[in-house]
Amino acid sequence: MPAAFAESRGGGAEPPLAESYLDLLRRGGGIAPGEGRAAAAVQERELPLIDLGCLLAATAGGGGDEARRAACADAMARAASEWGFFQVTNHGVGGALLERLRAEQARLFRLPFETKARAGLLNGSYRWGAPTATSLRHLSWSEAFHVPLASISGSACDFGELGSLRGVMQEVADAMSRVAKAVAVALAGSLMQGRRQAAEAFPAGCDETTCFLRLNRYPACPFAPDTFGLVPHKDSDFLTVLCQDQVGGLQLMKDARWVAVKPHPDALIVNIGDLFQAWSNNRYKSVEHKVVANAKAERFSAAYFLCPSYDSPVGTCGEPSPYRTFTFGEYRRKVQEDVKRTGRKIGLPNFLKQQPPRPQ
Repeated sequence: MPAAFAESRGGGAEPPLAESYLDLLRRGGGIAPGEGRAAAAVQERELPLIDLGCLLAATAGGGGDEARRAACADAMARAASEWGFFQVTNHGVGGALLERLRAEQARLFRLPFETKARAGLLNGSYRWGAPTATSLRHLSWSEAFHVPLASISGSACDFGELGSLRGVMQEVADAMSRVAKAVAVALAGSLMQGRRQAAEAFPAGCDETTCFLRLNRYPACPFAPDTFGLVPHKDSDFLTVLCQDQVGGLQLMKDARWVAVKPHPDALIVNIGDLFQAWSNNRYKSVEHKVVANAKAERFSAAYFLCPSYDSPVGTCGEPSPYRTFTFGEYRRKVQEDVKRTGRKIGLPNFLKQQPPRPQ
């Protein structure tokens, strides 16, 4: 094991990522030579930056300028169509709250690996790397707690010695939920002109019992840049709201090229998920993205996932739709089947009315 990593294990806090990496390397599961170095040289870009102040004021019943709200919604719709990603400021999630969350995340991830992996901790939501990976292409150099919102306030969710984490997570989830709902309704309204009531009811089936909050940590990686912090993927929800530190590493696919996202200290990132792309009849784009491992610095982030119940039909903003009717539960089951069969997620192409040829 490389000395740099052995010194950073923090008394057994680190998951066995290095062991997984070296085992996959021994078994011939490496990535293409130079793939990581090529990724490290991608261009850094700033995402579209949108002020949510007027939109959230209207959502809270504060009235405001209708023209400014319409301009805000139009800007988000353009970004969702052209990028699939954008940044938002004046989002109402306070900087002090996010600093408290980051401090609690650091305490959580400093716990011994055996404690983090214990079945009851945070609803048994701990994940690390990809223990079933057969190739380094499938290995994520990261650890996370992917927590259902319904369990945060529930008595059955064990926070162990981190009792203060519960309150902070609840505050962050509530604040990000308001952002996600306001953005989703505005984006839906851009596609449902004249159907304001229907747009305000979007997305159906999403509430505090169905959404998730994910706490991520990306340890410094001695095998960077030939390692993913998080493997390339598209999100499975309607939309994701992300807060991240200033370390950087997030990249997305734009015009058939990887683009590195420049962190903005006061902004949250919003990205479109597969369900929103399907509902919008492909007008909004669910874009492939990844995190590149960092050789020197650890990175923290937290993501809110706007998800419906498993039996909720995804629906459409209007006919004709390129997709057949499906529920979120069907989508999730298909993802699990595809990952087991091919090692990767296929996603929306499974639900096209005209099916593309299946990969061999």
